[in-house]
Amino acid sequence: MGLWRRPDEPSFSPMEIKVVRASERGHADHGWLESYHTFSFADYYNPAAMGFRALRVINEDRVEAGHGFPPHGHRDMEIISYVLDGALSHKDNMGTGSVIKPGDVQRMSAGTGVQHSEMNASKTAGVHFLQIWIVPDRSGHKPSYEQKAFSVTERQGRLRLVASPDGREGSLSIHQDATIAAGLFASGESATHVLAPQRHAWVQVARGGIEIAGQKLAAGDALAATGPGELTIQGTEDAEILVFDLA
Repeated sequence: MGLWRRPDEPSFSPMEIKVVRASERGHADHGWLESYHTFSFADYYNPAAMGFRALRVINEDRVEAGHGFPPHGHRDMEIISYVLDGALSHKDNMGTGSVIKPGDVQRMSAGTGVQHSEMNASKTAGVHFLQIWIVPDRSGHKPSYEQKAFSVTERQGRLRLVASPDGREGSLSIHQDATIAAGLFASGESATHVLAPQRHAWVQVARGGIEIAGQKLAAGDALAATGPGELTIQGTEDAEILVFDLA
């Protein structure tokens, strides 16, 4: 399920790079919800943006105070919520109830089917978050839920692993050959992600600005890469990013 494939003709670089600008995303404004869709979602359909490898959805959502998504169903999807500002209240039919705040990462494996709601936890302030869907390695997993907090110190100036197939290094566990790392970068701070042969990376800028592979990226921009190679990320203004490493 890839957006881009390595061309057959020889390349001057061992790594294939593609930049997707924030302005290329789909947009929906429902009044209480403003959403930007990196990939096709709901009423936004772009046949050239159906996902990247197992990464199927990245929605940047802003939900007004007192609003949210009432109970609805999902199945056979790894759903990850990453809050940037505010707080998100989660409830599901597995008996889980929680509030997700900045620094928290939530993973819900919908598996054979789950019902859940996501509501703005505040009656006075908005909530700004990324909702991410990853296609699992197979259908029929048992539904499950996991949430962990990752401090600013753990993410500042580095890439902190927050999700992996085996839950290593204290990360969340997901049913896919994929990892997610989160990083915070002030101007001049940098970190390098090594991309192995036949691996693919998606770098999503949640806010601020970075420079990577000779490209300047701002909030909402993304970069896709096919390995092997190294991706050095340098902050150009206070930035928050996610790096997906995918089979």
